[in-house]
Amino acid sequence: MRNVLIFHGTGGNPQVNWFPWLKKELEKQRCQVFVPRFPHPKNHTLADWLNVLKKYEKYMNEETILVGHSLGGLFLLRVLERLEKPVAAAFLVAAPIGLKTIKYYVSDEKFSGFEFDWANIKNKAKHFTVYHSDDDPYVSKRNGEGLAKHLGVDLTFIPNAGHFNTESGYTKFDQLLEDIKKIL
Repeated sequence: MRNVLIFHGTGGNPQVNWFPWLKKELEKQRCQVFVPRFPHPKNHTLADWLNVLKKYEKYMNEETILVGHSLGGLFLLRVLERLEKPVAAAFLVAAPIGLKTIKYYVSDEKFSGFEFDWANIKNKAKHFTVYHSDDDPYVSKRNGEGLAKHLGVDLTFIPNAGHFNTESGYTKFDQLLEDIKKIL
């Protein structure tokens, strides 16, 4: 059974956006799916989120798939930096990496900073996919372009998708599901 971990973003939780739908669809594919609930963004820290992740570390191995949305994508990068062995795949959706404009730049920077060990990160997943849109009101497209460049992959550009959240009409994310199925 393949393990999948989905990391929500700032102010998110396991029951919003496309997370419940993706969990259900991947469970149909015989995956074990976890969507941890991370602390509220008002006073959260990277250490707080890593502490929550400890409960799920036993499910992370070379067959694991990680999915991160928004700040959850930034968190996913921090997780990869710390892994001893690579995971099967990392899917990053509307992730901030410090290229302005980012609506919550100050809080994101306080959360984790924007200096990354890209060489290390690139070696910690066998496959990367980066999704971004042109009308994201929170994280500019430059972040998706920069992230894809650092990871050495093409940006999966989806026009008019906003922040890939419920407000943008994303209670399902068919392309992400299909891309994950290719890894399965």
